[in-house]
Amino acid sequence: MLNLNGITVRLGGRTILDGASAALPPGSRVGLIGRNGAGKSTLVRVIAGMLEPDDGTADMPRGARLGYIAQEAPSGTATPFDTVLAADTERAALMLESETTEDHDRLGDVYERLIAIDAYTAPMRAAQILLGLGFDEDMQQRPLDSFSGGWKMRVALAALLFSQPDLLLLDEPSNHLDLEAVMWLEDFLVSYKATIVVVSHERDFLNNVVDHILHLQNGKITLYPGGYDSFERQRAERMAQLAAAKANQDIQRAKLQDYVARNSARASTAKQAQSRQKMLAKMQPIAELANDPSLSFDFPDPSELRPPLITLDMASVGYSETPILKRLNMRLDPDDRVALLGRNGNGKTTLARLLAAQLAPLDGEMNASGKMKVGYFTQYQVEELDADDTPLEHMTRIMRGASPAAVRAQLGRFGFSGDKAVGKVGKMSGGEKARLALALITRDAPHMLILDEPTNHLDVDAREALIQALNSYTGAVVLVSHDRHMLEMTADRLVLVDNGTAKEFDGSLDDYIAFVLAGDKQPEAKGKSAAKKDKAKPIDRDADKARRKAIRECEAEIARLTTDRNAIDRAMFDPKTAEPRYAKLAMSDLMKRRADVQAQIEAAEATWLEATEALEAA
Repeated sequence: MLNLNGITVRLGGRTILDGASAALPPGSRVGLIGRNGAGKSTLVRVIAGMLEPDDGTADMPRGARLGYIAQEAPSGTATPFDTVLAADTERAALMLESETTEDHDRLGDVYERLIAIDAYTAPMRAAQILLGLGFDEDMQQRPLDSFSGGWKMRVALAALLFSQPDLLLLDEPSNHLDLEAVMWLEDFLVSYKATIVVVSHERDFLNNVVDHILHLQNGKITLYPGGYDSFERQRAERMAQLAAAKANQDIQRAKLQDYVARNSARASTAKQAQSRQKMLAKMQPIAELANDPSLSFDFPDPSELRPPLITLDMASVGYSETPILKRLNMRLDPDDRVALLGRNGNGKTTLARLLAAQLAPLDGEMNASGKMKVGYFTQYQVEELDADDTPLEHMTRIMRGASPAAVRAQLGRFGFSGDKAVGKVGKMSGGEKARLALALITRDAPHMLILDEPTNHLDVDAREALIQALNSYTGAVVLVSHDRHMLEMTADRLVLVDNGTAKEFDGSLDDYIAFVLAGDKQPEAKGKSAAKKDKAKPIDRDADKARRKAIRECEAEIARLTTDRNAIDRAMFDPKTAEPRYAKLAMSDLMKRRADVQAQIEAAEATWLEATEALEAA
């Protein structure tokens, strides 16, 4: 269906794509992945015909229709429903012709084609797609200009899906969606019959949707069968093979160089030395796999506070005098990990701002510990960073009075050391800006982190690093995210924000996903009946706390061991950047160390699983 033949792209004197080649099977669903800045969007633009490569081609079958969302969101007085219907240009043209043509023979052809393309069910299909992406009947009939930029991009996505192209290109489609819309999109794409190429950093999304992974690294692309987890396993095997091959090549190269050095000057062995010198010249170096040492999140642990941190008692919150959420009853303790669920517009951000003390309750009571410090992250903080300043200038300004060493130490926790600390923010990637914003909000070791969509600019590896950091952090966490993998790995309490209030969700994340996908009425959160049940069998909070502590300790141990394993991998694949403790070890010793650490990780994961099951049973 799609053949990428030796595509090379140079931008600003830098080679982004370097002879990238791959053949995508017809009807495949391909996840395009790579680190931030690797060139994923550049490759998508080449495929879409929006960027001419310096060399190579992207070939599709003649007559195949390609669909790609333009950067500009739709606008004007047209409604989302009309905009989506108009996206099928053939249908729109045929419908107009059926109303205007006076040629009876042509009219018959038009009706025949309208039936063939299922034109008369189009309004129903358009409405279903818009509903799946969060537009109720009223919203579908409002003018586009009444919506925010994020909702307009949803309309653009709906129009693209409705047009049913033969090759569907999606560049991070979930960035403007909530969890419910992401799950609907997954379900839609799984049943999509044509070829899909999707750029995504969400592990669960990739596992559920794609059947191939196209990995972009160092300007080259490699196609792997299967979802993201399968890709991870295949890449690990490939890395081990490359490491062994490189180690063998280094040994062979050293022997040849030693022979040449010892025998070049002797007449009796000069010819053999010249022969080995030619062998050295022809020996192609095995590429060393890149490892980004700046991929770092390390939240400072707060001082201890007695629980609870926050209690809400029949509180209401909103803007001006209009409440968005009412009857809020909630308690947050220092070791809580809470995920806020619910569609965009239901009030998740409003509740987060209340907990962060950016909004005061309109009614009821909110009590918070007087010594509590809160770190609140939103995408607005990323967008409001001064492009002309450096991370060091940002941190110095916000940590007024702190020593230069303390400022540098906080930046170092998030990978901004050395030259990284003094580079202009305007030249940083979205992921680097997100890391800087997280560094800024945690400069005073907050007791609670409130993170509103923290992963939008982070690639898969960065998201994993953030998950490990959150699990090692000893304060409370309140999380709003459409990344299910992050929610599953960090949250142990679910709160559903819906119908003008927020209540504990009585079920797991899988239960919530099942109800959303089934389109059923979402289950009641814990209400009076659940409260009576709880009273009949009191919750042992001390035992629960001990279990949660054991889980945290396991997670911290897994994170530590994973860091050790990564350091060993770096020593195997890139000795120049190896940590001193591993720099002088032989390859065989490194491989043995790695096997030992991997065994410890598996043992810790087994302990974690037992502790988690015990907590769930309790």
